[in-house]
Amino acid sequence: MNNEQPIIVGLDIGTTKIAVIAGRKNDFGKLEILGFGRANSNGVKHGQVLNIDETIKAVKQALDACYSSNPSLEITEVYVGIAGHHIKSLQTRGDIVRQDTENEISQKEIDQLIADQFKTYIPAGDQIIDVIPQEYTVDNFQNIQHPIGFSGVKVGANFHIITGDKNAIRNIKRSVEKSGLATKDLVLQPLASSAAVMAQEDLEAGVAIVDIGGGTTDLAIFYEGILKHTAVIPFAGENITNDIKTGLGVLKTQAEQMKVQFGSALANEAKANAYITIPGLRGMPPKEISVKNLAHIIQARMSEILDFVTYHLKQVGLDNKMLNGGIILTGGGSQLKHLIQLTEYVTGLNARIGLPNEHLAANHIDELAKPTYATCLGLILKGYDDFEHDRKKFEQDFKHVAVPEGLKASDMQEEELVEDDNGTTVVRTAPRKSMSSFWRKFQNSLIDIFKEEEDEKL
Repeated sequence: MNNEQPIIVGLDIGTTKIAVIAGRKNDFGKLEILGFGRANSNGVKHGQVLNIDETIKAVKQALDACYSSNPSLEITEVYVGIAGHHIKSLQTRGDIVRQDTENEISQKEIDQLIADQFKTYIPAGDQIIDVIPQEYTVDNFQNIQHPIGFSGVKVGANFHIITGDKNAIRNIKRSVEKSGLATKDLVLQPLASSAAVMAQEDLEAGVAIVDIGGGTTDLAIFYEGILKHTAVIPFAGENITNDIKTGLGVLKTQAEQMKVQFGSALANEAKANAYITIPGLRGMPPKEISVKNLAHIIQARMSEILDFVTYHLKQVGLDNKMLNGGIILTGGGSQLKHLIQLTEYVTGLNARIGLPNEHLAANHIDELAKPTYATCLGLILKGYDDFEHDRKKFEQDFKHVAVPEGLKASDMQEEELVEDDNGTTVVRTAPRKSMSSFWRKFQNSLIDIFKEEEDEKL
């Protein structure tokens, strides 16, 4: 176990479940799961928090379950997934003229370019959730993925901006805060899921991540290593359950159970002479349900969802087999039988199920390797992306710092004093034995590192 890494917690507030997972990367870069809890979600509809009190109750239940799995945990802040009909995206362009053209482009300048995009005009009532750079340009050089280290007068980029309804965002944050937690960051759910199920090869080949949840189906399209498009489709697993309930005249719990146990996304694959017997209500005779009829209902709704996926692929011009990586299906709804075949038939692209187990350490709970938890695990990975970015930024900013008068060399435990070419005494960062004391200086900006004695208990 690598005790120098922070413990990061993902909170997935879904329509059917709320999941809390605490994890830390080991020496091999894999996630060690330190705590896990889940609870049924009652206050969320179609990805949006509608009943704050019910949502708080469910979040606390999931937290209690997480603490039960590991009493040593101390959870104060979380990365939270966001989805819902209100999520929109737009493309913008941003440029800055550099003040210091003699030196190479720095991370600080890129951060400033991204920060400027948060001033983009968006409709009243909306709020920018995330700004994602696509390809950069430096003067006349285009399609640059990593501009740091280049030299030039002007640096710019195309950006993918994700927005959401202010009230919907406020409801999520309020639910988290009233549960006794702080929201470290809000992350679009399809991006979190993508991080969990996608490898570098997928990113280069081009893929569409289709996360079929309970209330929404989230879509993220990547091409040539760039996020090209995101969308939230307003149909998902709960719609299928409601269709079964209405079409077959059964209770919602019975509809959900039939979908999971006997459901198929392809009616042609269902047995024509197979039937499910449902107990009658209040003395009514038992009901016989045709498995083939059940499959017809599921296929109709799932085909509609996949038609939306095809529509969005056409919008960005990637529907004609240009995505060599095909479609990666994830989320709880991806576990339907024969869904891969239906997806390939409707979209014309290869499809597979995306499992988050590639990023998990060897001793993980089997339950967590299911597509259902891709979003929650992706939130932890997103947290580590932020952690690494902040670490590089701080290492760059504090690489050469002039020594204030009166500061003794003996106080500098993790730096060494050297003279530069002009004879000025400066501090040069030396290899550190422990990162924990370094990070403690910047606790206001970074994730709190747990005390060493608490780490030893884990």
